[in-house]
Amino acid sequence: MSFLFGGRSNKTFKPKKNIPEGTHQYDLMKHAAVTLGSGNLRQAVMLPEGEDLNEWVAVNTVDFFNQINMLYGTITEFCTEESCPVMSAGPKYEYHWADGQTVKKPIKCSAPKYIDYLMSWVQDQLDDENLFPSKIGVPFPKNFLSIAKTILKRLFRVYAHIYHQHFKEVVQLSEEAHLNTSFKHFIYFVQEFNLIERRELAPLQELIDKLTSKDR
Repeated sequence: MSFLFGGRSNKTFKPKKNIPEGTHQYDLMKHAAVTLGSGNLRQAVMLPEGEDLNEWVAVNTVDFFNQINMLYGTITEFCTEESCPVMSAGPKYEYHWADGQTVKKPIKCSAPKYIDYLMSWVQDQLDDENLFPSKIGVPFPKNFLSIAKTILKRLFRVYAHIYHQHFKEVVQLSEEAHLNTSFKHFIYFVQEFNLIERRELAPLQELIDKLTSKDR
């Protein structure tokens, strides 16, 4: 299933990453969807009893990738080389792209280019059976949590860019409730398992405090 990038653009959107039906991860995903439906996000992110942490983190990482993909897809026509020549989250935070393999030295690039690099890089990791095994009984790599942490840290930057540079358009599209719920779910998840360092969250710290204070 592929979306059109930004509705009117000729760029193809990243395909949605599907978890195969009939697998344990699929059941976990359904469990996550049901608990999310209850409206209690703090409870929804907790590791279900008797489940493997790596598997739970994997399923949720795929879900966040899909959510961010769709959210960013709604505003791509506003996020252009001209409007966003640098990948930023407000005036104090600018991100340069490096993946450690093909791009070792961080490069300065526009937000759409950065996000394209980022989403392609995440997609490659999610599709790699050695990193994200979908078959039952295939073990996760020993460093799986550190792989997931890097992915989630970078996915956070897409939220940060959308909030800082495109919130006006999000409101015009009546997508803000969707964006806020998705981001709140993401934040509760990374807080629950300590997956992103606090300093990385700084560009949206005020918003995080506001969104999460109601549930303390």
